[in-house]
Amino acid sequence: MTRLILVGFIFIIMSCIQNDKNSLNLKPRILISTDIGGTDPDDNQSLIHFLMYSNIFETEGLISSPSYGKGAKEDIIEMIDLYEKDLPSLRKHASDFPTPEYLRSISKQGRRGTASYRGYQSKTEGSEWIIQCAKKESSQPLWVLVWGGLDDLAQALHDAPEIKDAIKVYWIGGPNKKWSTNSYAYLVENFPDLWMIEANATYRGFFSNSIAPDSLKNENYYDHFVNEAGNMGKAFKNYYKGHIKMGDTPSLLYVMNGELDNPLSESWGGSFEQIHQSPRYIFNEKTTLSDTVSVYSIVEYHLSGPEINISPDSACFRMTVHAGVGKQIWPGFYLGNGKYGIRYAPKKAETLTYEITSEIEGFPETSGQLIVENTWPGESKDSDYHLGPNWYSDLTDPSLFDNGWQGAKTVLKWRNAILLDWAIRWTWL
Repeated sequence: MTRLILVGFIFIIMSCIQNDKNSLNLKPRILISTDIGGTDPDDNQSLIHFLMYSNIFETEGLISSPSYGKGAKEDIIEMIDLYEKDLPSLRKHASDFPTPEYLRSISKQGRRGTASYRGYQSKTEGSEWIIQCAKKESSQPLWVLVWGGLDDLAQALHDAPEIKDAIKVYWIGGPNKKWSTNSYAYLVENFPDLWMIEANATYRGFFSNSIAPDSLKNENYYDHFVNEAGNMGKAFKNYYKGHIKMGDTPSLLYVMNGELDNPLSESWGGSFEQIHQSPRYIFNEKTTLSDTVSVYSIVEYHLSGPEINISPDSACFRMTVHAGVGKQIWPGFYLGNGKYGIRYAPKKAETLTYEITSEIEGFPETSGQLIVENTWPGESKDSDYHLGPNWYSDLTDPSLFDNGWQGAKTVLKWRNAILLDWAIRWTWL
């Protein structure tokens, strides 16, 4: 009974808010870049959540940007097909849900795989669509919500730098930064004045159980509120067995509920602070346990070796990184004139062990270790990327950390209300 009262109360409040937004025609323009279909099925969960709220946005693009894994536009279409089956039920409660045909028409294929060292390569259907949407005449910015790598966004800005002032970006960074270090480096170096929320840890408050009552815990929400409701509800059980993760959803929550032009204020998608530099570490030799870097920073290794007859910006060596019991392999690139370079971005505080190897005769193979500390962005250094006035990231106040994740409590505080509001929409199905 208590749960039903809470759901009803949230429904009344959000109905009033939504009616005010609709009457003022304030639907935000959004474009989602997602790595759905890759190695993490939380994008499937987040896309289902988006589709169930799609009537409150002017959605202009759904871009498949699988920087890692086998994601493709077809994975987006698969979710839209489920939405189409549930649409009659949704439209009994709101008439302005977009048609499946329209959503399919704005679904585009972006880059498969990461960009090379320079941070961009060649245009894609996705990057071209970002440009086309950003160039539309509008009194509102285009909100680019990036759920994976930055490769298509970097390509779009490279090809049409004039769109910078027409877009605002909310990027779920953290682990995704590992997959797009080169595109990220290109953006911070060439577009430091881009309006950007770089959420490296804040988003983690959404899948924290720290303050959740039993029914709203990640592992219990499905059985209490979803329970195979509609076709999307049945499919939701296929991802993490229905346990809530949805790490990309806070980007959507930000434009759903908050003061959009003020990241410092409170919103469902978190609160942020302006940062003036993005940490960058450059090493010209092997590192040891005496070397420490900040979490989420760009770590570059520059090596000197034989001059070879391949094009600069070609992948030709690798760095194998060991963390815990797992390992990951990252490509390194020839920079020309016997110079080699590779970038890495650690996603959490830990001790890393790595080897740098290649089949190139005379290549300076090496190995080493590195300490990653839980500080972001930390003290300024000469090697850092210097940012403009509109770059925002996780709050540094230690009281807002949740389980060690910086700024996560600024999302966590709204989590129960968010999930109860979503519970209303599940009843529609």
